[in-house]
Amino acid sequence: MLRTRVIPALLLRNESLVKTVRFGKFTYVGDPANTVRIFNELEVDELLFLDITASLENRSPNLKVLADIADECFMPLGYGGGIRSLDQAKAVFDIGFEKVAINTQAEENPALIGEIAAHYGSQAVVASIDVKKGLFGRQTVHTLGGRRNTRRDPVSWAVEVEKMGAGEILLTSIDREGTWDGFDLDLVRRVTDAVSIPVIAHGGAGKIEHIEQVVREANASAVALGNMVVFQKKGMGILVNFPDIKIF
Repeated sequence: MLRTRVIPALLLRNESLVKTVRFGKFTYVGDPANTVRIFNELEVDELLFLDITASLENRSPNLKVLADIADECFMPLGYGGGIRSLDQAKAVFDIGFEKVAINTQAEENPALIGEIAAHYGSQAVVASIDVKKGLFGRQTVHTLGGRRNTRRDPVSWAVEVEKMGAGEILLTSIDREGTWDGFDLDLVRRVTDAVSIPVIAHGGAGKIEHIEQVVREANASAVALGNMVVFQKKGMGILVNFPDIKIF
């Protein structure tokens, strides 16, 4: 059986790394390239960088920052944020990234996922789905860094992006992100039951038991970690690290 992938998910804001809570309040974490050097030493298997303001600001990926990251990094890299065309995806791949994550443009330009998959293979395309509860508890897909409510059902949308050609899904609970309270197991389970491609659970991990739960009880294929890899513990200072996790 393949080992479960545990992926640090690092948030870019301008040229710095930050960590947010529910896609809102953020804390400065550090310099991207310096952080990559630490993860190199920790022998992390994979890194994911997400530019949290690119789509909101209608801005292209910051290729200079991404080139600095790729120059330092020894492991496979993924990037999401502001990719609106095949040419922009190509520029990211040419720098040295292996995967691109598409969020806002999957909804605004559904053909883009298929275009990228046709050129680079579905394994290179991650559909990023951000989910938030409304006033009456109904969960819907949000884009533009969580600002726009598409009114879409997350399970139905997951099925659609798989049909578009996505090779895996990054599923983020906005309500749990940055809280340390654990993953939304019901959400993850409903999505994994509906699709055949790998689902990366993201948002809420605060301890190793949370990771075990989402893998064993909700069938997540992988997990993406934020707080656990940039802070010592909840309420404590910054410490770039990688927990000793053995899950199969």
